[in-house]
Amino acid sequence: MSGPTTDPRAAAPGTVVPTRRNTELLLLGFAVLITLAAQSIVDVTITGSLRPELATFGGWFAALWAVVHLVVRRFAPYADPLLLPAVAVLSGLGLTMIHRLDLAGMQDGAEATREDAPVQLLWATIGVALFVAVVVVLRDHRLLSRFAYTLGLVGLVLLALPAVLPASISEVYGAKIWIRVAGFSIQPGEFAKICLIVFFAAYLVDKRDVLALASRRVAGLELPRGRDLGPVLAVWVVSILVLVFERDLGSSLLLFGIFVVMLYVATERASWLLIGVGLFAGGAFLAYQLFGHVRVRVDTWLDPFAYRDEGGYQLVQSLFGLGTGGLFGAGLGGGRPDQVPVAKSDFIASAIGEELGLFGLVAVIVIYLVLVERGLRTSLVVRDAFGKLLAGGLAFAVAWQLFVVLGGVTGLLPLTGLTTPFVAYGGSSLVANFGLVAILVRISDAARRPATPPPPPKQAIGEAPTEVVSS
Repeated sequence: MSGPTTDPRAAAPGTVVPTRRNTELLLLGFAVLITLAAQSIVDVTITGSLRPELATFGGWFAALWAVVHLVVRRFAPYADPLLLPAVAVLSGLGLTMIHRLDLAGMQDGAEATREDAPVQLLWATIGVALFVAVVVVLRDHRLLSRFAYTLGLVGLVLLALPAVLPASISEVYGAKIWIRVAGFSIQPGEFAKICLIVFFAAYLVDKRDVLALASRRVAGLELPRGRDLGPVLAVWVVSILVLVFERDLGSSLLLFGIFVVMLYVATERASWLLIGVGLFAGGAFLAYQLFGHVRVRVDTWLDPFAYRDEGGYQLVQSLFGLGTGGLFGAGLGGGRPDQVPVAKSDFIASAIGEELGLFGLVAVIVIYLVLVERGLRTSLVVRDAFGKLLAGGLAFAVAWQLFVVLGGVTGLLPLTGLTTPFVAYGGSSLVANFGLVAILVRISDAARRPATPPPPPKQAIGEAPTEVVSS
C-alpha cells in the first residue's frame, strides 16, 4: 500500500488553498511586525522616541501587503505561500536601513537634502501596482513565449539605450546605465534583464536539441559543434560591448552569467559552463588591457588600501564597517554606516553587516536563499519546458545578482554597481524585481494547480451495464 502523496497538485483544492492562504497571511503579518519593530528600534536609538511618521508608515506598509495577499489568493490561489513573505521581509528591512541612514544625515546639526525612505516606499507602491497588474493580466505564463523575440529586442534596446545617450543624462559615477530627465531617473537595464530572460527561455526551448549535440569528447567533456557556438558568442559580444561602452561590469556579468546557466539547464552539458567562463574571462582580460576605466576598477579591487584616498575609499570604508560589526553588530542605530559613500544603494549590505553583524547578514542571505529555493522548486514542478527555464532563470538572476553585490561589498569581486534586490535604494531595481516575482508567482500557481482529470470515456449503448431501477 502506498503512503499519502506529497505532490501539491494531487491534493484536494479545498484543503490545500486555505492552508496556503493562512500560511501566507501569517508570515506576511510576521514580516510587517518585524519591519515595524526594526523601525521602532531605529527611532528610539537615534532620536530617543518614536517618530509620529511611524504610524503612517506602518499602515501604508501593511496595506500594501494586504492588497498583494488578497490579489494573489484571488487570481493565483495555488502559488507558493513563501514567495511573498520573503519579499516582504527584504523590502521592510531595506526601508528600515534607508530610514536609519536618513536619520544619520540629520545628526550633528547636518541638514539632509531629502528623506529617501518615503520615496522608496512610494517606489514599493508602484512595484506592488506592477505586481498586481502582471498577476491579474497574465493568466498563463506561456503567453510570454509568443512575444519572446519582441521582448528580446526590447531588452537589447533598453540595455543599449544609455550607451548612445549623452553622458550628461546617462552617466553616474562613471557608468552609463541611467536615463535622467527633468529630475526623474530610471535604470533600463533592470527591466532589460527580465525581457532577456523571457527571450532566453523561449529560444533555448526551441533550440535545446541542437545545442545539446556534441561533436567530440575532450578530457571527459562533450564539446558542442562549432556552428552551435553562435548564440553563446553573440551574448558574449553583447556583454563585452556593455562592459566597454557603458563601463558597467555588473550588467555585463549578470547578463552573460544568466544566459550560460540557462543554457546549461536546457542542455545538461557542463561544457557550456566551461566555455562561458572561458569566454568571459578572456573578454575581461582584453578589456583590462585595452581600456583604462576597467584597469582602474580591477587595480582598486586588488589593493583597495593603496587607493584609499581615491577610488578605493568606498570599499575600504565598507571593510572597516563590516569589521566593526563583528559577529553580532553594533545594533540598529548604533553604528556609523553613513561613513560609507552611497550606503543606501550600492553598499546597503555593508550597513546591514555593521549594525546586525555577521549573524544578521547571514540571516538576510538565508531569506534570499528561501526566495531562490522556492523559485527553483517551481522550476522543477511546473509541467512545461518554457516555464521550467523561465522560473529557473528568474530565480538564478536573483541569486547571481546577490552574489555579485556581496562579492563587491566584501572585496571578493570588483565593484559592479548592481543593487541588492528589494533592499537597496533605487526605484528601477525595486519595481523591476516586483515584476520578476509576479512572473514567478504566476508560474508557481500553474505548477501547483491540481491537474484536471480527463472526462470518462463514453460507452457504447451495447457495452453499457444492465441496471435494475426500482420504482
